[in-house]
Amino acid sequence: MQEYIEFFRANPLLSLAWVGLFIGLIVSVYKSSVSKVTNVDYQQATLLINKQDAKVIDVRGKDEFKKGHIVDAINVPLSEIKNNQISALEKYKASPIIMVCNAGMVSTQAAQLMVKAGFESVHSLKGGMGDWQQNNLPVTKSKR
Repeated sequence: MQEYIEFFRANPLLSLAWVGLFIGLIVSVYKSSVSKVTNVDYQQATLLINKQDAKVIDVRGKDEFKKGHIVDAINVPLSEIKNNQISALEKYKASPIIMVCNAGMVSTQAAQLMVKAGFESVHSLKGGMGDWQQNNLPVTKSKR
């Protein structure tokens, strides 16, 4: 124990950084455990789509969506979700929804907004479209 105290005294900035990281980790774990948003990988997403008729909502920009997206995905950019312009999705409130972005970070934020808007079963695709394409899963391109 004496060594730890000496280390903290000799390296206050490093010690503070470690304490900050530890607190950040605890907060992150707590938020994910109480969140109503579930992170699913590409296999779980495929099962949700095929077995429970989950709707895929792609939150990327329109140009990225046109370059390639999951088959039958609906493009609703994050900006529209933030501005509560999701009236087209109201009919899917009780259906499972899978939010998709490039890497899985933006879709988690969008999924949390969807839960606040009253959607019941919202999931976020881990790894996003990058992981989906890396595993050679079907992608289609928009012509419009």
